[in-house]
Amino acid sequence: MFIKSIELKNYRNYKDLKLEFSKEKILLIGKNAQGKTNLLEAMYYLSCLNSARAKNDSELIMWDEPAAKLKALVLKDDFEKELEVLINPPKRKELKVNGIKKSKSAEFCTNLSVVSFSVNDLLLLRGVPDDRRSWLDMAISQIYPAYPDRLSKYNKIRTQKNNHLKDIKGNINADNSLLEVFNTQMAVSGSNIIFLRLKFLKELQKIAMEKHMQIASSEILTTFYNSTVLGDVDFSLQSDFIVEDIAQKFAEKLKERQLEEIIRAQALVGPHRDDVSFFINDIEAKKFASQGQQRTIVLSLKLAELELVKEKIGDTPVLLLDDVLAELDDIRQNYLLNAIGNTTQTIITSVDTLHFDEEYLKDVEIFKISGGEIVA
Repeated sequence: MFIKSIELKNYRNYKDLKLEFSKEKILLIGKNAQGKTNLLEAMYYLSCLNSARAKNDSELIMWDEPAAKLKALVLKDDFEKELEVLINPPKRKELKVNGIKKSKSAEFCTNLSVVSFSVNDLLLLRGVPDDRRSWLDMAISQIYPAYPDRLSKYNKIRTQKNNHLKDIKGNINADNSLLEVFNTQMAVSGSNIIFLRLKFLKELQKIAMEKHMQIASSEILTTFYNSTVLGDVDFSLQSDFIVEDIAQKFAEKLKERQLEEIIRAQALVGPHRDDVSFFINDIEAKKFASQGQQRTIVLSLKLAELELVKEKIGDTPVLLLDDVLAELDDIRQNYLLNAIGNTTQTIITSVDTLHFDEEYLKDVEIFKISGGEIVA
């Protein structure tokens, strides 16, 4: 997979940009707050119609402009595909592939796959559960394009249930028929979310464990899915998961905690409350791992994600590295750059070229960015 060009109009701080790429290794150089991260965000958005930095699409539009347009020419399976997104709130965003409108986001999102690794990801372990859920959901979306729609459906049901719980707050004698309807819908919809998360994490852990041992040979990385439905799932012990079993346990747990939910007026069970935890030699990394150990874990996870996406889609995704190298020591920098190889289009942002040796820079395309423009 290869991004040949990208065009942005009124996107973030880019008034009108067109950039063409001809090499596998691309370096975007510039001072902070000039638009390097915005450019990578646009590429990511074209892959999954989502941004880790924006709560809603209107934040992506340049100030005082009514709409933004993103366009990219992508080479996939030896075929060129022109992807175009028009963000024009409050209207629904307009999606096109080779000039043909697409009504379903899942269909659009099959055309470009990327794996993003930013400096914020290095704080993944220290962050709040929502940070880890967001990482997990975005990673899964690269493999299962229908996943965001499933997640959106679940969240709509959860919002309706929460509104109902607020209406009956503390009234344990209220008619529960509507609540039971919401619970049934949540169990069905939420079990699919949990199933895909477990499937992804189980496959990811196997690869991440191997990557981690290549950097820290004496340390064994293990992953747990902390589920409000299933408890803590240990992937080294757990066999394959069945959606119907998850749905049944989901329904049982909802019934068990129904009174508590009514009293607290919020949905307490489901994937929206779940978390992921990581252990090194059976010691929880969030609490006891050093900063270097935590960064090794995240690096291993990201490289495993890259490999897993490649395996699942049958093509190599584009790798976006946003100011990551400056936060890694020499050992981890070299491991990352060597692990990527020469068959992955890698687009890196950096303040300068000091973190790259001369050999690496020999075959790199370098662009300097200032104030949302490419400068000489």
